[in-house]
Amino acid sequence: MLSQLTDLFRIGLIIALVVTMRKTAAITGRVLPLVLGVIFVAVMLPATMPGASASRTDAILAGLVSNTIILAVVLVVAGLIARLRR
Repeated sequence: MLSQLTDLFRIGLIIALVVTMRKTAAITGRVLPLVLGVIFVAVMLPATMPGASASRTDAILAGLVSNTIILAVVLVVAGLIARLRR
């Protein structure tokens, strides 16, 4: 879990997800793209990158948790940046 929370590629994907969501929120909404993006990243990374000794299911479940934590932090930072720009 700790390795997933500090994975720069995972963090970058979640940041890109939030940036894209903010730009397309009027068309696609906010919640559904974020939920689907978190699930996509959680499944894609263990499926395409060979991981440690953990099973793929465990890696996906840990990815869902770590992606949600990263997403919460990124959303807070994005909200603060948006407030400071006003």
